[in-house]
Amino acid sequence: MDLVNDNLNMCIKKIAIPSSIGFLFNTLFNVTDTYFTGFISVKALAGLSLSFPVFFILISLGSGMGMGLNALISNSIGEKDREKGIELAEDGLFLGILIGIFITIIGLRYNKELFLLMGAGEEELLLGMRYTKWIFIGAIFFCINSIFNGILVAQGNTVVYRNFLIIGFIANIILDPFFIFVLNTTTDGVAIATILIQMVGNIYLYFKVKKSPLIEGKNYKIKIPSFTNIKAILNQGLPASFNMMTIAIGVFVINHYIQKVGGSSAIASYGISTRIEQLILLPAIGLNSAALSITGQSLGAKNFERIKLVFFKTMLYGIIIMSIGMISINFLVPYLFGLFTKDSEVINYGVSYFSIERLTFNSYILINISDAVLRGLKYPKFSVLIGIYRQFLMPVICFPKLVEIYQDISGIWIGILLINWSAGFFFLVYLGIIYKKLKEKRNN
Repeated sequence: MDLVNDNLNMCIKKIAIPSSIGFLFNTLFNVTDTYFTGFISVKALAGLSLSFPVFFILISLGSGMGMGLNALISNSIGEKDREKGIELAEDGLFLGILIGIFITIIGLRYNKELFLLMGAGEEELLLGMRYTKWIFIGAIFFCINSIFNGILVAQGNTVVYRNFLIIGFIANIILDPFFIFVLNTTTDGVAIATILIQMVGNIYLYFKVKKSPLIEGKNYKIKIPSFTNIKAILNQGLPASFNMMTIAIGVFVINHYIQKVGGSSAIASYGISTRIEQLILLPAIGLNSAALSITGQSLGAKNFERIKLVFFKTMLYGIIIMSIGMISINFLVPYLFGLFTKDSEVINYGVSYFSIERLTFNSYILINISDAVLRGLKYPKFSVLIGIYRQFLMPVICFPKLVEIYQDISGIWIGILLINWSAGFFFLVYLGIIYKKLKEKRNN
């Protein structure tokens, strides 16, 4: 598929639809974990909710490298420099392995401290740590899969990773109950099932990458990695990683205030709510992949009209789909929560959350698409600033005041709404400035 010259609508669909379907099953994978954890206890659900940012803050390093590699390889493909793309892929894999080892060491060392920062109770602490311990042990498998996916998506191929995520979801439905009900494990069994699936994914994705158009016919050779390439991948990948880390920090902050206002039931409800929200926001992820890959190749080909079109097209598709989700969510929330828990207090917190947060859905489209296009243009660092603003600075300033004003947890929900829309506006303004700057530079 030629992402620079083929019909734009077709390119977006061929990338976004498989990507969205894949991430649907990735989210269903997480939903499966949440569902079966609910059979253990509400405390286990709370522990799993608290474990999310602990796991996410370090795993984001590997994911960020995959995103950075995607931007660089797609740019080299647009420039028609295959050798550069292959070299980037090889060095990216080396870097992914190193990061995986680093995550394991740091994660195991500071596992308990991260939970204590969120004020976890004794039982939630124990159950959360049982989960993240195994996730950190298997971190290298997550990182390698992120690198392989970055190589494939840069070529416009999201089908392979979609297939892995579908197979992984099916395997998880089998493994989770096996570990919980047959082997009598708790959250540690849920984590071990996840690691086993990631290991199999390494093997599957390796052979698919070897057969991809960029790599086919080229054998991997052991060599000293290029410092220039490693630096370039880090320059692109670290901002994406830090941006993802700020999301995890944001969950830390939100969990801290939710714990103070609502306790374990509110924490469990928020964990379920984020799983449901992920399902609704899947199109943003698929469109994000399309916007990044097409922008990256178009930048390499210096086709700026194509870049502008991909932004507006992906935004339009996203707003239409999110608006449908915004309308339908209020009717679905009680039924969706009923799949995870019968606790009326947990369900009521979820209804409260979505009564306000549905108005935030379109802001996520604006944020994600703007971020993807900026990364494709090789300007990823602004995302970090917005991440700090959105996930840490403004929540710390706004949440206490809004809780004081509204006298309940709705103050936190309103804070999330206001912060995300303002962040989307700042993204839009900055993207406009960068696009104009690069276009003028090309014309001069």
